[in-house]
Amino acid sequence: MSAAPPPPPESAATGGGGGGSDSDKVLAAAQHIVKSLATSKNAADDMIRILSGFDNRLSSITADLFPSADLSSSAEPPEISISSAAAFDAAEQLILLWDATPEALVFEAHEQDIAQYLTAVDVAVEHLARGGAGAGRAGVAVQLAMARLEEELRHHMVRHAVPLDPTGLCFSLRRLSLGSFDDLDFDAATPHSVDATPETARGGPLVSPFDDHAFDPVRPEAVDDLRAIADRMARAGYARELADAYCNIRRDLLDEYLSVLGVERLSIDEVQRVEWKQLNDKMKKWVQGVKTVVRVLLAGERRLCDQVLAVSDELREECFVESTKGCIMQILNFGDAVAVCPRSPEKLSRILDMYEALAEVIPEMKDLCLGSSGDGVISDVQAILDRLGEAVRGTLFEFGKVLQQESSRRAMTAGEIHPMTRYVMNYLRLLVVYSETLDGLLDDDGDESNALERPEDKDQDTEHLEGMTPLGRRLLKLMCYLEANLEDKSKLYEDAALECIFSMNNLLYIVQKVKDSELGKILGDHWVRRRSGKIRQYSKSYLRISWMKTLSYLRDDVHGSGGGSGSGSGSGHSGSRMSIKEKFKNFNLSFEEIYRNQTLWKVPDPQLREELKISISENVIPAYRAFLGRYGSQVDGGRNSGKYIKYTPEDLEGQLSDLFEGSPGSANHSRRRT
Repeated sequence: MSAAPPPPPESAATGGGGGGSDSDKVLAAAQHIVKSLATSKNAADDMIRILSGFDNRLSSITADLFPSADLSSSAEPPEISISSAAAFDAAEQLILLWDATPEALVFEAHEQDIAQYLTAVDVAVEHLARGGAGAGRAGVAVQLAMARLEEELRHHMVRHAVPLDPTGLCFSLRRLSLGSFDDLDFDAATPHSVDATPETARGGPLVSPFDDHAFDPVRPEAVDDLRAIADRMARAGYARELADAYCNIRRDLLDEYLSVLGVERLSIDEVQRVEWKQLNDKMKKWVQGVKTVVRVLLAGERRLCDQVLAVSDELREECFVESTKGCIMQILNFGDAVAVCPRSPEKLSRILDMYEALAEVIPEMKDLCLGSSGDGVISDVQAILDRLGEAVRGTLFEFGKVLQQESSRRAMTAGEIHPMTRYVMNYLRLLVVYSETLDGLLDDDGDESNALERPEDKDQDTEHLEGMTPLGRRLLKLMCYLEANLEDKSKLYEDAALECIFSMNNLLYIVQKVKDSELGKILGDHWVRRRSGKIRQYSKSYLRISWMKTLSYLRDDVHGSGGGSGSGSGSGHSGSRMSIKEKFKNFNLSFEEIYRNQTLWKVPDPQLREELKISISENVIPAYRAFLGRYGSQVDGGRNSGKYIKYTPEDLEGQLSDLFEGSPGSANHSRRRT
């Protein structure tokens, strides 16, 4: 308990000796009263003693009129019964004194001065509440005090605002290239996102220093002063002025925070005019910004409201909603603008990121908006979330249309993987990263029943639709579009063998991308087996189309029964020396034409390339070796024999190793026979 303040000056207490007027005595006493109220926990007892000693006209005041009270700002204001005009006079004089010095700020003064002023305000408010004589003066004093407190609230909140340092947020705005469809391009032969894994597609969880401690928008040492101001304004009947001042300040500061975070105030027209590269950056910032706004800024505003406006639950809820509504609407307006932008496939991942970010923070926003006053805000947020979801569905639909209508007539000269195939498969792999979200967004009321456009696929793939997720059905549909498009593009080749190579390359790429990602789990082993079987069929078709004619020159059934003699002694009319030479010549010409063409063809996959070479060797080399063994002696040793028997089996094997490398044969493997 603090010591009692010193008694008033002797001249004041006795009424004489100093020659001062009564007004001087009252003013001196008033100043001493306020000082004692602020410094003594036994303020009421001290006031009684001081007033009793000052003027015997106040000796009738009893202790029950001035109960002791804790004057800390966190407690209820002292219930001081002001029956004495002198007590109100003292409070009024102090309020008027501060009002006469508008450049001075109470809450920048000494703690004792702050406590004196707040006590004076409490006295004036209590006096006004009691009415009666002097109520008019009390009303003026309270009005002056409230105007000052409102201004000091503004100043104090701005002065003690905590700046937001974007470098301290530590949010990872970087996504690996697989995490965005904007990295994919129909014209890019090999997007650099190909080797990324689904785990890296979305980036890791957000990292923020605020995960470990809360962000306080106002320095903690200022909160008690702000609460003291708010308490007095609310109890004096100035709750509306308090709310207006509080909300205006917080709105302005939140606008500054959004600017620091890079969240701009853009209209729908402005968003639609922004080039994609810039819009992509803004969408990325928005995704991080919306999480920062809710988890950092709004959470901080919620705590600040709870601390400063503890005097009234209704006021606390109203001020939180009104002060943050502008910030929330700025966030939502950008989301709305993106949702109504023209659909284009490259935007899908960013829209999905925005959808997921907003969906993720809605429960947290509901927790922050506790009262019914926040229902409207939550409804607005939900409406924007629904529009973003519709944008996702619409963008996927547009992607399917683009895939169906992509009709470039430029054939891949070497039969390699088409850029469209790379684009689509990387696109679909990215969709799987958002599988949980997409399963919730893709319903069955669309055209899923018509997903399989090609008759040959319907009977075999539709039986697996029933057990598929909504995303799985949509993926199957898009895969069907891709395969149909590739089939159309394969018809651009005049060479049927090259058509098979093109189909093999692209279908193998598709199968590999499916098996190496979550696509395999969604589409299932049956889908993979069927496509693998098609690849084998294309391989057999290639061998038949490309080598059947060449191998026909090595058949001995056309030579008659005498053609089987291993000595080649000339028996049999059709096995004549000239006929044999012609067959060697035709074989050489056919083989060399294949070599010239197919060394330029490309089979990018090493395993498929090697398997094709082995299959060719297994068909060509034994047949050539057998034919050479049976009929080589009829040509060997004669004039220009090297013109007909140009290759040994080993020569041919060496030549075959050059196929499908995408470049002219590096060397002539022929060891010409002499």
